[in-house]
Amino acid sequence: MILVGSQRSGALALADHLTNTHDNDHVELLEIEGFMADDLHSALQEAQAIAKATKCKQFLFSLSLNPPEDAIASEQDFIDAADKAGAKLGLSNQPRAIVIHEKEGRRHAHVVWSRIDADELKAINLPHYKTKLRDVARDLYLDHGWEMPEGLREYGHRNPLNFTLAQWQQARRQNIDPREVKASLREAWERSDDAASLKAALADRGFFLAKGDRRAAVALDINGTIYSLSRWSGVKAKDVKARLDRDTLPSVAELQADLKSRMTAQVREYIAAVKGKHDVELQPLLDRKIDMARAQRDERKMLKTKQQERWRAETKARMDRLNKGLRGLFDRLTGKSKSIRSDNEKQVLAGLRRDQRQRDDLVEAQMKDRKALQRDMHAIRRKQTQERNILARNIRDYIRRQSHEHRQHDQNCGRSRKQTLNLSR
Repeated sequence: MILVGSQRSGALALADHLTNTHDNDHVELLEIEGFMADDLHSALQEAQAIAKATKCKQFLFSLSLNPPEDAIASEQDFIDAADKAGAKLGLSNQPRAIVIHEKEGRRHAHVVWSRIDADELKAINLPHYKTKLRDVARDLYLDHGWEMPEGLREYGHRNPLNFTLAQWQQARRQNIDPREVKASLREAWERSDDAASLKAALADRGFFLAKGDRRAAVALDINGTIYSLSRWSGVKAKDVKARLDRDTLPSVAELQADLKSRMTAQVREYIAAVKGKHDVELQPLLDRKIDMARAQRDERKMLKTKQQERWRAETKARMDRLNKGLRGLFDRLTGKSKSIRSDNEKQVLAGLRRDQRQRDDLVEAQMKDRKALQRDMHAIRRKQTQERNILARNIRDYIRRQSHEHRQHDQNCGRSRKQTLNLSR
């Protein structure tokens, strides 16, 4: 599993994020331990209240557990991973909560620990936690026999499609897949070797170069949205400076104004038409996703109800094995009562494992259906990406034609003024 952790505050905001059912098909509070409360919001507020007795601001440690795309981790897999990470970080005895998310045919989990030692009222220090989590992640890949990402096989290598939360949110606000943005800028950089070829490669993908306020160069899309060229393409800032002459680039304001002036109503209608067509194409699959999530929640609710009913019946049967009154006293004296309790404990443990296996089996079957739907969605999105690339090239050609026409117009006006001046003499 890929493990990504951070120290943070904001108890309510984190609880809202972890219980968000809008962006997730399913949300399950798998475990909550060490807190007085039994719901996530109250538990994290409890941690915040204890932290007020200390000087600690970032009183929570949040960890995401992400299995490989083709793997389906069980509840026990997530619990074991949380145990290993907690032991490595020194948080084993701290209150924690585990929440499982399912979206787009994938299953991942989040673990939240309180960093405050309630006995000493001190925050537990977490030195080098990124390095420790990397080692735990590597062990988990080896334990499960999963193919290890290059970034874990060779420390220092980074997947160029690993983006930060800020980059994800920026792209989401523009209704653009951030992976698509990052891949486009990365490909443009790799397929160019000088400023001219880089500008052409970016233009083919609907991006334009400008000089940034703090960076050597930034890329703007056709809507004028700004992307840091070095950050989004995954290259070093010094390499960008070496390839581009910053002084020859327009400012962001100039380029935005230029793009806005060239984006005529006709082009905007073209963009809106393509976007509308894509929305219509994708809507049936989105409706299927909503219906599937609703049906799967009902199945899980039904399983939970049946397991609870069976658990109550089995608990009653186990209690009935223990005699009461004089017979019960005789059983305790002879040791029979102890034997029955031992058998009951074994049956309880076996029942818990049986119920967990049933939940995991149901989830696995449901996720196979969800993955099939996700493949259909990926196919449509790939086709739509190609259409957006065609749109970007059309807009690029349109802008180039407009630029040529503007230059021709300026040259003609200049010649006319010169002729008029000569005639006046």
